[in-house]
Amino acid sequence: MDDLRIRAVDGDGMLEQWRYVHNVVVPPAAMSLAGARTRVGRYRLVNAYLGEELVGCSTVRPPAGDEAVSTVIARVLPAFRCRGFGAAIYEDGLAYARGLGARAVETCVLAVNEDGLRFAGRRGFVEVDRYVLDGETDEWVDLRLTGSDGQ
Repeated sequence: MDDLRIRAVDGDGMLEQWRYVHNVVVPPAAMSLAGARTRVGRYRLVNAYLGEELVGCSTVRPPAGDEAVSTVIARVLPAFRCRGFGAAIYEDGLAYARGLGARAVETCVLAVNEDGLRFAGRRGFVEVDRYVLDGETDEWVDLRLTGSDGQ
């Protein structure tokens, strides 16, 4: 894990890498470069590298609302799962959200992503909603961190 580097997206090359991981992990929500550019202006996007190899990415939405809820989403390419990279990416995002003043943390997982749901559950997230977006067929799960880490 000493070789894992987590870097904020800076420039189109890194944004394309972030978009690649996002689109591999959540193909129903595949994003265009224009969509990714909109996100990088609103959220913190990071890429994670093992040496020089891209292994994952994350999105942190800043705290919002009366509860100061932040959303932290960690994504790991399938070939790199179950090796601790997701935990490192998630912990980085969680620390960043807390630094912005988040008092509650949520995440969103594609329902068919059993690895992602297990990962969230092991970290104390509990399901708060399941839904299908209008005109779509894929089910999404919203989860909230519970206990002393998530309120």
